[in-house]
Amino acid sequence: MSLNVLFAAHLDRWPDYQKPLEDAFANAGLDVTLARDHAPETVDYIIYAPNGDLRDFTPFTKTKAVLSLWAGVESIVGNPTLTQPLTRMVDTGLERGMGEWVAGHVLRHHLGTDTHVLGQTGEWRPRVPPLAADRPVTILGLGALGQACGLALAHLGFPVTGWARSPKQVDGLKCISGMENLSLALNSAEILVLLLPFTAETENLLNQARIAELPKGVVIINPGRGPLIDDEALLAALDSGHISHATLDVFRVEPLPPDHPFWVHPKVTVTPHIAAETRPKSAAKIIAENIKRSEAGEPLLYLVDRSLGY
Repeated sequence: MSLNVLFAAHLDRWPDYQKPLEDAFANAGLDVTLARDHAPETVDYIIYAPNGDLRDFTPFTKTKAVLSLWAGVESIVGNPTLTQPLTRMVDTGLERGMGEWVAGHVLRHHLGTDTHVLGQTGEWRPRVPPLAADRPVTILGLGALGQACGLALAHLGFPVTGWARSPKQVDGLKCISGMENLSLALNSAEILVLLLPFTAETENLLNQARIAELPKGVVIINPGRGPLIDDEALLAALDSGHISHATLDVFRVEPLPPDHPFWVHPKVTVTPHIAAETRPKSAAKIIAENIKRSEAGEPLLYLVDRSLGY
């Protein structure tokens, strides 16, 4: 039986995804008609990204699942017209990309690279950093991306503490769980990495009070979600010297407005939401596998729990 699959992401992504998806469907033994303009009542599955135009899922009465190309689903999970099952993207390409970005910026701050790359003043300023084993790193969020980053950093020799809202066990990492134990994860971090999803519970998680629990001189790296941090509290802590630097890849408003103080703050590095991009080739295989599972009557992978928001 032929399946109609709608590609409902931004138009400019169609050339990148069309062939990888068609190849993945063929390799999975699926007979799929992939298009950007199927009539809603004929669509069996929707490949979705929030940067597309689809907002109303009501006409898609035949659709068995909405398969997101993005790891984050906060912009769709509360849509009242979405009654179909929703999956998020969990993919080795995302994990590797995030792991490389986080490891690169952790090493940058650990080694003090900016001093030499950006500060060539003609002054001989030897500075020997501690070994990685003496630089504790805390990661808030132990989902697939948090675990991948934690393991990459542990492999480099950093002692890594991972915190999650629910209990997790990851070999090689010290795992802490529960809001009541968040302070334990914060007060030992010389470098703090934020990789939590954005929910009502995590919004402004890093506020003035929690920033005060971090050691003086901590570096904050946020490739997770912009609203995890109270921006005003962060700027105040940077100005006071309590936080030595913040490297930020995600923001409350994107693109980050040109007049935002993060752009000109000497202790802030802005990167344009590039830490972990979905890779079409590997993501297409995940999409094809999930459709094949659904057609075989098997549970969908990476199904979103609407009550949790991820």
